[in-house]
Amino acid sequence: MAASSPQLPLALRYPPDQRLDTLVTDIPALIPQLRDFALAGVRRALYVAGAPGTGKTHLAIGVCADAERLGRRAAYLPLRSVAGRLRDASEDAHRADVIAIDGLDCIAGDRAEEIALFDLHNRAHDAGRSVLYTASEPPDALGLVLPDLRSRLAQSVHVTLPQLDDAGRHELLRLRADRRGMQLDAATIDWLLRRVDRDVPALTALLDRLDRASLASQRRLTVPFVRQVLADDDVRAGTP
Repeated sequence: MAASSPQLPLALRYPPDQRLDTLVTDIPALIPQLRDFALAGVRRALYVAGAPGTGKTHLAIGVCADAERLGRRAAYLPLRSVAGRLRDASEDAHRADVIAIDGLDCIAGDRAEEIALFDLHNRAHDAGRSVLYTASEPPDALGLVLPDLRSRLAQSVHVTLPQLDDAGRHELLRLRADRRGMQLDAATIDWLLRRVDRDVPALTALLDRLDRASLASQRRLTVPFVRQVLADDDVRAGTP
């Protein structure tokens, strides 16, 4: 965010679905570890790896939201959006106490961007700031061309997120529905998980669609209603 930009309310900067209390994980110690990181930055560099759909972006945004809720300044840098101008974006990030750098894969192999990230890391470390990184793979498997950056990232505390199983996806949908005030019972969630794409972003987009349809028709999200919504979507998409 540019220095001249107005400070946005927390709810507008960080999607309400993506909070630490709605992060579903099979690692029992992870949420306390992330809250500790957001609050005090006891571990100044945390590296989170995981395949697409494991919750890396949710986690990064949740840490920023938690840090600001606790009175700390946070900066979220999605590298897919700032690639090519990371050095400029990092100047604003250095005003924060907690910096979340999401998606290292997007700059791996780009020497200029890797140098900018290396400089950001060193400045943050020297200033005592907490930095969270996310990527699909550990540093040695990312294809980074800057050995010094690879070395710095390897020294971070590492966490690997597993893929969610069906029970995890069920819990994720339940939590996100509850947060929106949606009445989505267990039978309907189970029905959805048997019939739709189980990718987490796709499930979240579907939840948005069902929420809008429920509000527009003033109907509860029962299995027959959800089946009708999905059938209508297929007709509009031309799916046989």
